[in-house]
Amino acid sequence: MKKLLLVFILAFSHFSLAQTAKEIIDKNIELSGGLTNWKLLNSVLLQGKVILGIKDEYPIKIYQQRPNLTKTVLTINNKDTAIEGYDGVKGYAMNYATNKLQEYADYKPESFDNDFIDWENKGFEAKYVGKEKVGNIYCYKVELIKNVNRNIYYFDSKTYMLLREIKKDETLDYSDYKKVGNLVMPFRIESSSPKKDGDYLMLLNKIEINKVFPSNIFKF
Repeated sequence: MKKLLLVFILAFSHFSLAQTAKEIIDKNIELSGGLTNWKLLNSVLLQGKVILGIKDEYPIKIYQQRPNLTKTVLTINNKDTAIEGYDGVKGYAMNYATNKLQEYADYKPESFDNDFIDWENKGFEAKYVGKEKVGNIYCYKVELIKNVNRNIYYFDSKTYMLLREIKKDETLDYSDYKKVGNLVMPFRIESSSPKKDGDYLMLLNKIEINKVFPSNIFKF
């Protein structure tokens, strides 16, 4: 009887945690604009500046369009320079050893939507793994698991906005949330990694959504 009771408690506990993770994700989506509005998002243009290291600062534009088209452009010496992107067929990135844009056969573009939009249909398992502070803010920690991939998300326990995302080789911190149309988006994104070679701080001053881009904008 005790064994049966223990099994029941463990099973119910697992169910409760899974439900809690789902509720946290659902709340984030709801308060940041709602699932319908996120699915109606077809393109984004991010504009601002990126700070690399201590002093290197450049104006930046990032074009993104469904399903996975992307292009990042830096203004260097008053000249717009594409440094990375995916045109729907091929991926490109700047080879800083040769200072030339190079095609990469194994380039894997990121999904236009973040992982927790339709996470269940994408085959992820969600787990609530407790509360932890990001700075002075208590956050709900949710882990999304798919095969060997495990990402951890930190949601502000009061606003439910995403404050931190931990990937295999990168940690992203999000802040300075503002309303863009019907959506709420971060205007400050900071990336750090164990190697420290790709760390950056992006400060956005403008985000445009559902903008119609020229047909050749993603060409390299």
